[in-house]
Amino acid sequence: MSTPQPQADVHGRIQQLQDHLDRHIIGQQALTRRLLIALLCDGHLLVEGAPGLAKTTAIKTLAAAVEADFHRIQFTPDLLPADITGTEIYRPQDGDFHFQPGPLFHNLVLADEINRAPAKVQSALLEAMAERQVTVGRKSYPLPELFLVMATQNPIEQEGTYPLPEAQLDRFLMHLRIDYPNAEAERLILRQARQGASPAHNGPTIRQGEIFQARRALDQVHLSPELEDYLVQLVLATREPGRLDGELGQWLRFGASPRATIALDRCARAHAWLQGRDYVLPDDIHALAADVLRHRILLSYQAEAEGLDSDQVIETLLDRLPVP
Repeated sequence: MSTPQPQADVHGRIQQLQDHLDRHIIGQQALTRRLLIALLCDGHLLVEGAPGLAKTTAIKTLAAAVEADFHRIQFTPDLLPADITGTEIYRPQDGDFHFQPGPLFHNLVLADEINRAPAKVQSALLEAMAERQVTVGRKSYPLPELFLVMATQNPIEQEGTYPLPEAQLDRFLMHLRIDYPNAEAERLILRQARQGASPAHNGPTIRQGEIFQARRALDQVHLSPELEDYLVQLVLATREPGRLDGELGQWLRFGASPRATIALDRCARAHAWLQGRDYVLPDDIHALAADVLRHRILLSYQAEAEGLDSDQVIETLLDRLPVP
């Protein structure tokens, strides 16, 4: 059993990983930060963006730098639950069935275009995400201790898709929306493509033990009672928005679950720790509030009629709720 590293050394190693991701995933710093935060918080990430925005490259680069294995699953309408969980195979030589693990039995899993798959496949993935296990027949099989699902959705074409149910959306730690890079980042991407850079072989190698040690370090990040109350009030305001503002009360019909409170607390601590602080600021909460809440609230018909989206409603919530 290896001796735990000093806290400063672990932070330095995670900082190396962060710098490595930023060097190779150009123009998508929000994506690399959320991926790292999801890894540190032991959660899953839903990413929505147009094709070609380095979503697959980002998680492959992370997997190459972490002592973990990676698998990509292309979700399609004809996918079956057994295609991702695995299945029992009959072996005539011993007259018995043996379980053949599916692609979910990897540390980092990319569920590409998750909303292309039917409900049965999504429910199988839901069990894996929520329970960290896969059930085939009468037996359940545990997944690796280090297990992260990054699912992607294409916001452009929605024909032939199966919208994710609220119960599954709630299992994602964050829902991130990404956009095209700016002109300078685009030029850097072009130059990197010409050089044929291969991030899989020239970055750091972070051991799983270091990831687990970093997770424990998040528990030591201080959240003041005032900020804790502010965080709770922010989530409660999504359930009873009329108490905060009459207009907000007309925009929201369903608020965030207690998982949102837990997720926002954990993510804010991770954000502060990555910044090199051992205490949380209001800015840490604000930086991640939209990503934690946008998939956990349902807008009213009036809000949709007024052309509002969840991000605008969350921004209004943050503006109206006093910061301690």
